Amino acid sequence: MNLEDELNTLSHVLKSKEIKCSNFLACLFQNDGYFRSMQMNKKTIAIIAIIIVAALTRLIPHPMNFAPLGAMALFGSAYLGRKGLGLLVTMLAWMASDLILNNLVYSTGGFTLFTDGAIFIYASIVLIYLLGTKLFSKVTMTRMLGGSLAASLIFFIVSNFGVWAGGLMYPMSFDGLIACYAAAIPFFQNTITGDLVYSVALFIAYEKIFKAQLTAKKIESE
Repeated sequence: MNLEDELNTLSHVLKSKEIKCSNFLACLFQNDGYFRSMQMNKKTIAIIAIIIVAALTRLIPHPMNFAPLGAMALFGSAYLGRKGLGLLVTMLAWMASDLILNNLVYSTGGFTLFTDGAIFIYASIVLIYLLGTKLFSKVTMTRMLGGSLAASLIFFIVSNFGVWAGGLMYPMSFDGLIACYAAAIPFFQNTITGDLVYSVALFIAYEKIFKAQLTAKKIESE
């Protein structure tokens, strides 16, 4: 069956369902299932694009620890959390930006796949993502802000534990662990600020811009 035959068959199916419209393309777009499928594809692409753009902002000069990590994980969990796609996209986007930073921006001559302690950074992404899947049964400003602060705390605890566990900067003792966390406190402000700024930017970019456009297009097609 060629393309023309397939289109004719689909046209007959639509007519059998008594979908009234001026032409075949209008039938397709007035079919609710078809439109929803188109919406879902555009939604997924938009969310993935927003996460990737957020990761690439790491290439822009910024204060230490002012990064989109927490916001990316929360955003992915809020909109792509059901099947784990959000976690996969966030991890891959962060890894890609890591590769660029480690091998182009801060290159030491050899190829660097992962830096020391990277496992703790990626562990914090997983934990923040899991928090988001529980938190964002409904996306609200309050939950977004609360999730952002919780994400900053998770990253602070996990990443600095990794610094201490590396055994290169602090004694492998409870006192050494406390000293590690104490030394990191001045940078915690940037972590909180970065997560808040990026969270607001990512969620608003989707909710107020892209999602609003999709809604408007659906209304126009009806």
